[in-house]
Order: sequence, then structure tokens, then C-alpha cells
Amino acid sequence: MANWSDPRPTAYAAQTQAHSAAFDAGLRAYMLSVYNYMASAVLLTGLVAMGFSWGYENSYAYQVLSSGGPLAWLIMLSPLAVVFAMSLGQNRMSTGTMQALFWGFAVLMGLSLSTVFLRYTGESIATAFFATAAGFAGLSLWGYTTKRDLSGFGTFLIMGLVGLIVASLLNLFFQSNTMSLVIAGVGVLVFAGLTAYDTQKIKSMYAYVAGTDMMGKVVIMGALNLYLDFINMFLFLLRLFGSSRN
Repeated sequence: MANWSDPRPTAYAAQTQAHSAAFDAGLRAYMLSVYNYMASAVLLTGLVAMGFSWGYENSYAYQVLSSGGPLAWLIMLSPLAVVFAMSLGQNRMSTGTMQALFWGFAVLMGLSLSTVFLRYTGESIATAFFATAAGFAGLSLWGYTTKRDLSGFGTFLIMGLVGLIVASLLNLFFQSNTMSLVIAGVGVLVFAGLTAYDTQKIKSMYAYVAGTDMMGKVVIMGALNLYLDFINMFLFLLRLFGSSRN
């Protein structure tokens, strides 16, 4: 009997390996785009917040936001309006429109968060920021690399987020320092979990949008979700451990 081997299995294995390598390279580029958008937005927000609060009590931020007037409410609520617009209209909007809204959102958040520089010491802000950055990096890396399916935690985390919102609204009336600390502690845990969950969810989306017109929009929305996780974790940590200027 002739000694021969069928080349088809070898060719199929090589083709599969090449496809897998191309997919992995595309996935890495996709996730890098998400992180670049997210990190750039955080930087832009920080610069705007610092600039808007420059001069502390003599700053324009202090005069506007302490007045409680219509402009103050517009600054505080407009980022929420942009998030809703992006979430509800992403299928109808172009990628360019989504990008413009994303960068506009980062600027509006900087205006809104300028009160952080008026309320807390620079050392507290720096400590909370670097602690958040370290925690975010570790949690996002775990969410990206873990083989465990985190989708089951999604409902639990969303319930925790709703509970945080309700508790925060109630505490506006009760003004309890203890309750404020409890809310901040729970908030750190919820957004820590959301960081890992959202990272895995964003990663899984690549298989569905690779090579389509939707990928640019998905990158922007993924960056927005991770941005919100980072900012909220930072604010809750600052509330827990930050030192007031007064």
C-alpha cells in the first residue's frame, strides 16, 4: 500500500490558525481603541475641571455652581442628557456624531466635576485618582482575561446601581453622614464589579461587529461605559477617604 498522507487536515489547521491569529489581532486593536477613547476622555475631563475651578473661591466654577441658578443645574444635568441621547440614538446616529457627543460629554463632565477641586484637597484628589486607576486597570484586565462568564452578575450589579440611586436620593432629605459613607462604600464595590463586567461585555461584542459599520459606534459606547465606571469609582473613593478643604 502506498505511504501517503492527506494534506487536507493540515491545510485546514493552518487556515484555522491564521483566522484565529487575525481575530486576536483585530480584537486587540478594537480594545486598544476603546481604552484610548476612555483614557483621553478622562484626561480631557480632568483638564476642563481644573481649568474651570482655577482660583478656588474666585473661580467662575465657584460663582456659578454655588449660585444654584439655572446655569448650575444645566451644567450638572447636561451630561446625563448626552448619555441618554447616545444610548437611545446610537443606531440612527453616524459614527462622527457619536464621536462629537462623546467629546462634548467629556467636556460637560469636566465642568460638572469642577466642584471636586473646590471641595477636596489636591492630595486627596491625587490619591483617589491613582487608587482608582490601579483598581480599574486590575479589574479591567481580569474582566478581559477571565474564562468565567460574568453575565450572571449583570442583573445583580444593575440592581445594586438602582439601589444606590434610590439611597442617594433619600439621603438628600435625611443628610446622614453614616448613610453617605455606606453609600460610598457600596458604590465602590458596584462600580468595581461593573468595570470587570463591562470589559468582558465589550470584548464579547467584537465577534458581532468586526468588519461592520457598527464597530466605530460600539467602540465609543464601550469607552463611555468604562469612563462612567472609572469616574464613579473615583468619586465614591473620594467621598470615602477624601479630605475637605474646609
